[in-house]
Amino acid sequence: MVTSHSLMVSPELHPDGTVTTENTLGNQRWFEPVVWILQIMPLFFVAGGITGLQSWRRLRARGGNAVDFIQGRMLRLIRPASVLLAVMFAGLWGARLAGVDVQVIQLLATGAGMPLWFLAAYLAAQLNLPMFAALHARAPRLTLAGLACLVITVDCLRGALPLLAYLNMVFLWCAVQQLGFFLADGRLLGLTRPALAGLLVGSNLVLGLLVALGLYSGNMLVNLNPPNLTLLLLAIAQAAALQLFRPALLRVASAIRLRRMMAVVGRRSMTVYLWHLPLLAAMSGLLLLTDFPQPAGGTPAWWWSRPLVLMVVVILLLPVLVLFGRLEDRPTPAAASRSRPAAAVLTAAAVVFVPVADAALNGLTLGLLGGGAACFALAVLLLGRGPARTGVPARGAGPGGPLPRPPLSANVEP
Repeated sequence: MVTSHSLMVSPELHPDGTVTTENTLGNQRWFEPVVWILQIMPLFFVAGGITGLQSWRRLRARGGNAVDFIQGRMLRLIRPASVLLAVMFAGLWGARLAGVDVQVIQLLATGAGMPLWFLAAYLAAQLNLPMFAALHARAPRLTLAGLACLVITVDCLRGALPLLAYLNMVFLWCAVQQLGFFLADGRLLGLTRPALAGLLVGSNLVLGLLVALGLYSGNMLVNLNPPNLTLLLLAIAQAAALQLFRPALLRVASAIRLRRMMAVVGRRSMTVYLWHLPLLAAMSGLLLLTDFPQPAGGTPAWWWSRPLVLMVVVILLLPVLVLFGRLEDRPTPAAASRSRPAAAVLTAAAVVFVPVADAALNGLTLGLLGGGAACFALAVLLLGRGPARTGVPARGAGPGGPLPRPPLSANVEP
């Protein structure tokens, strides 16, 4: 992720003083089939469905409810983001006061805010998890089919009503999350290896047919935001592949050194995701203000400079992880703390989604960045500390499922 983004960001200062940027890697024709394979964003939501469903069932076994689940999920996700937004706003506002051109400020705000769409989509899926878990328990196939139909309906209408396409930020990613439910329940265990391979190949063939007919782009970056049916087909293929190669993945994950590395990366993955692009954008913007050689995007000199850019971004991430990585730690409730009122939790959700939706529809600006930072901080205050753990965890509460098993876990697992 960090590597791919370092190959995409390419701002350029023109002689007339204007600044433009382009996605250098995404504009390469040879990259389309590569990103078809490497686009693993659906897999994040599949994994979120696996761990989310199991976490929800454990919470219910301890006497918790949907409000407790939503409170815990939001705290784990928006605490790191609230600090990021506040730091970005302070930094860009300081740069504006120092006389940095407004166009450069806007370029930095737009580029640095790109990771927030994932946060919005993931939150939407996770906050709806208790409801869809109940539907899954009653009619799993019908629930998945219903979400798929909603995705297709939105795709059919998005040409006439472009804003309607953003509904798939909810429908599409909730459908992908449901695939994780199937894996968590072990419903794919009954499929033979040839059947899983057929599901993997068949999903890709249908996807290829839709692209060949010109109904969708073959570039999975173009299909990502707002998402469309191609991401669901890709998710089906990836879920089948995850089950198909599960024995090999478990053998690899059983290595002690790899397990420790996965544990460290998993505990700080959200911090890395949220901060790497703002740091990359800030570094690129600052270089525009200097006489440091900046080759044009796509030139041989630009490609040769990418390892240096990647190394600098990694170095910049290290102090960020030390300073802000702890915000990802599980909110530990006080012994006497109680769940927050449902009104406070739902208000916090609304407060978070207002600036996020505005940014998705109209783009991120400096003013919206400040408003978003204030909204996220207010949401954290509304949510308070984590809900108290009631009862004793019941062994075997709910279907355990074949995936995941230690050390596989999500950094947002309560």
